[in-house]
Amino acid sequence: MGQCAALYCRVSTADQSCERQERDLLAFAERAGYDVVAVSLKTASGSKDDRVERAKVLTLVRARQIGGVLVTELTRWGRSSTDLLSTLQELEACGVSVIAQTGLQFDLRSPQGKLFASLMAALAEFERDLLRERIRSGVASAQERGVKFGRQPGVRVKADRYQSRVLKLREEGCSYRQIARDLDLSKNTVMEIVHR
Repeated sequence: MGQCAALYCRVSTADQSCERQERDLLAFAERAGYDVVAVSLKTASGSKDDRVERAKVLTLVRARQIGGVLVTELTRWGRSSTDLLSTLQELEACGVSVIAQTGLQFDLRSPQGKLFASLMAALAEFERDLLRERIRSGVASAQERGVKFGRQPGVRVKADRYQSRVLKLREEGCSYRQIARDLDLSKNTVMEIVHR
């Protein structure tokens, strides 16, 4: 019996199929001597955080049921360098490697793996800095166009929504605490509505 592994196949859109990836990975697993214990197929953009199938693979990893995760390309497992690095570190802590179909093995215990982790960490930091810079630039551009951010003075969305009910209950003789409990508001919000 060879080392147990899970296959992870992901495509980005519904008009694509995981069939080719699954077929290629099964053939690769057979050639490399892996016993496939799970096949996870996912259709989702790599930028989405909804990774139910990947979470199933990570459950197998944490339970120490597999020794490797087989993917066609590294981008199938993690789309951003930050995400990739964090999951590779979690896998490494459990003694599991991500193995690409090309034969590249991402084992963070080896010298090559440590180099790879260092490069990925640098790329992740660079990516975060670029994102932060883009956000600041976008906010500044929007503010130049007159867009206002944050809560605006005088706008009390929740208080305005509950005003008529609060005043009606207060006229009926209900206490601030009782109104707050009945409408699931804070006592201070009820007091503010009544005193306005």
